[in-house]
Amino acid sequence: MPALRPGAKVAIVAPASAALNASDDAAQWLESRGFVAQVMPASRTRQDVPYEYLAGSDADRLADLHAAFEDPDVGAVWCLQGGFGSWRLLDQLDFGLLRRHPKPFIGYSDITALHLALQRHAGFVTFHGPMLAQDLLAGKREPTESALFAMVTGQMGKGAWITPPMNSLPTELVPGVASGRLIGGNLALIGALIGTRNDIDTRDAILFIEDVNEAIPRVDRLLGQLAAAGKFDGVKGLLVGNFTRLGVQMDDAQAQGLLYPLILDQFRARGIPILAGWPSGHGDPNLTLPLGARVTLDTARGALRLDQAVVV
Repeated sequence: MPALRPGAKVAIVAPASAALNASDDAAQWLESRGFVAQVMPASRTRQDVPYEYLAGSDADRLADLHAAFEDPDVGAVWCLQGGFGSWRLLDQLDFGLLRRHPKPFIGYSDITALHLALQRHAGFVTFHGPMLAQDLLAGKREPTESALFAMVTGQMGKGAWITPPMNSLPTELVPGVASGRLIGGNLALIGALIGTRNDIDTRDAILFIEDVNEAIPRVDRLLGQLAAAGKFDGVKGLLVGNFTRLGVQMDDAQAQGLLYPLILDQFRARGIPILAGWPSGHGDPNLTLPLGARVTLDTARGALRLDQAVVV
């Protein structure tokens, strides 16, 4: 997949919820970093009740995605924010078009639906990374921005380590080293797509999960759903990202620890390495992860190694 080049055009899309008045601010942010911004039309709109949680209509949001990928001048397709509604586009995506025009696609949260579909049917690496309105305009801490650009511009090649900053060190729940395809994203979206043509393929994978606004009993139920569906059977290693706003009266860093017994209940007997508290997802900072890429998880090092080039 081609790397994002200096001065390239970047398409701003809103495949899920609206972030009114944010797309033009995002364009200024991109241009201040030397890129040419192309604001796709649906990112400036919001649907009426009862679909006010969506940006444009399904047809308009889909058209924006297709146009952004098809345009040879666009070097990356970057989501404005998450929210709700990406799943509504999956059955109409033109995967043939996407396969013919691979380019960095960046987003997370509700965008997980698109990541899973692209992994299943398009076959190129996509980037679970910070979104323009939700993260970068909101001022999330470094290395949120620099890690994303290092990955999509090709500064991080095969053999490079993705390492959290010292103030965001993860927790080694089960020690070990494992290699596989990195796959996953938002736990609720992974659960929502079980049984569909876009559900997650976890065979021989390093599974990554994160979420926000899911109370601990619901996280437990989601983990149980994936286990019952056989989605943990072929997993080689587990990377647990940020779980925030868990509905308990303590800060997110403390609250995440309450999930660890639930995770160990599901995974301890599987004998796979588990690294938790990894700073990707709805936290600050938000490190970029290359979904679909071959990686090695090393819990003692608290890091991931890229076992392939993700852009060239």
